[in-house]
This record gives sequence, structure tokens and C-alpha cells, in this order.
Amino acid sequence: MPHLDTPDLRITFDESGSQHGHPVLLLHGWPDDASTWKAVASKLQGQRLRLIAPYLRGFGASVFRNKEALRTANGAILALDAIALMDGLGIERFSVVGHDWGSNIAEALAMGWPARVERMALLSSLPRMGGLKTPSFVQAQRYWYHWFMATKRGAEAIAKDPRGFARIQWENWGPDGWFDEATFDAVSNSFDNPDWVAVTLHSYKVRWGEAEPDPISVWLEDRIRDTRSLSLPTIYFQGMEDGVNPPGLSEDLYKKFDGPFDRIVLQNVGHFPQREDPETVARELALFLGR
Repeated sequence: MPHLDTPDLRITFDESGSQHGHPVLLLHGWPDDASTWKAVASKLQGQRLRLIAPYLRGFGASVFRNKEALRTANGAILALDAIALMDGLGIERFSVVGHDWGSNIAEALAMGWPARVERMALLSSLPRMGGLKTPSFVQAQRYWYHWFMATKRGAEAIAKDPRGFARIQWENWGPDGWFDEATFDAVSNSFDNPDWVAVTLHSYKVRWGEAEPDPISVWLEDRIRDTRSLSLPTIYFQGMEDGVNPPGLSEDLYKKFDGPFDRIVLQNVGHFPQREDPETVARELALFLGR
């Protein structure tokens, strides 16, 4: 598997499509890995797109090279990882497609390097621009796993059974029977990374002020919090059966974009549109990226 080394990380990635096509960065979410894009990528062959799908730090074979590096995973530091990958590959301008964590990394890239990001597609997770607000009690109930991670006992339980913790999210976030055992078993190998638990815990603690962001990324976290709208062409994929971020949360999302924006609602799809309905996602991405 190809990889790129930075001072702190070895970033592994999958690459497909046309080497000389328009670069598209495909960013996975949690609890998932880069294989989430395989079906979509296969359907985008022939579109003159260079598709690059990295494993985020702490997932799969993307490992820390520096023992002293902080095991952080706030959105801004993950965006710095992504831009380091694109720099290392010699890619200046690109589009970005992000699911879940990847969605928030995508918006961070658009804010931190607006001259480099041409288009942005977000799947299943709302932008954090303007800062995270305390959720309603109903949404807080859906976010139970956030609060569980913030407790000492919860963190200990997750460390003992990371696969079990990840699996219950897959079960809760989509229609019954949406995934098979072989798929989950293959993906869960990425959760055996020695730093998966640490980066997972940090990602969720930091967003609610229970941990500090990586110091080198504070400038970008501040920019995300202070930004109120984005103008680059954007599409948002919403599953009607999303068990953690239901459709009502994204109905007014267009108000945060003062450029071209479209919201694509997928019937009988939960939180993982690229896995559950790759044909539709690929078709819409081909149209969007080809404009």
C-alpha cells in the first residue's frame, strides 16, 4: 500500500483512477476506514479523476512514527495531516469528499486553504463552522457515545473492546441489516491500530471542551469557530434513515453556504451513504466534480 511519511506520521492511502485526472481527496469517518470509498471509486473509473483515499491517523496502517507526538484527532490537526499528504504528492488544487469525521476535515481544508480546494462534498455530518452548540436533549441522546467516551469508565470499556464499541454504532446508525459480517470484520481490523482508542477519545472530548486541540492546529480551530459561511461549490448527502444525524438537522444547512449548494436526500439510507448506496453517491459525485 502506498504511503507518505511526515515527521510524526506514516500516512497510508489507496489511489485509483486517472493519474493525470483532477485530484479528489476522499476522507473517511469514524468508525470506518478508507475502504469505505472502494465501491464509489470503482464506479468513478473513466471520469478522469485521480482518487486518493488516506487512512486517518490511528486507523489501519496510518501510524505514528514519533513516539512523542500527541495522539490528537481534532478536525484541524486531521486537516493538517491531509494537506501534508497533498503537499507530499505534489498536488496543489483538488476537490474533497468527506464522510463523518472526513466531512469536518473537508470544511477545515476549505477554510484553511481556500485557494487550493475547488469543490467540497460532505456526507452525513454537519459542518462545525461557527462553533458547536450544545445539542438538544433529543440529539444528546443520539450522541450518548460522546458522553460515554468522556468518562473514565467509558474510556476503559472502549479500550477493552474497541470493536464492540464500533459495532454498536454501525447497528444504531442505519436500517436493520444494512451491513454484513464480512464487511464489518474487515473494517474493524483498522481499529486494531495501537492509537485508535487514543485518537477516538481525543476527537470526541475536544469537540465539547473536555480536551485541548493539538497546539499546532489552534489557528485553524479558531478560524473554523469564527467562520460563518463558505462560498465554494458544495453538496451534502443526507440519509433519510441516519440514526445519529437525522434529516431534520440538515434541512437549513443551505443557510451556511453563500455559493452553489445542493442537499441530496437518499431514501432507505442511514449514516454511511457511500457504503449503502454507492451507485447514487458515485453518480451525483461524477456530475458534481465534472462541472
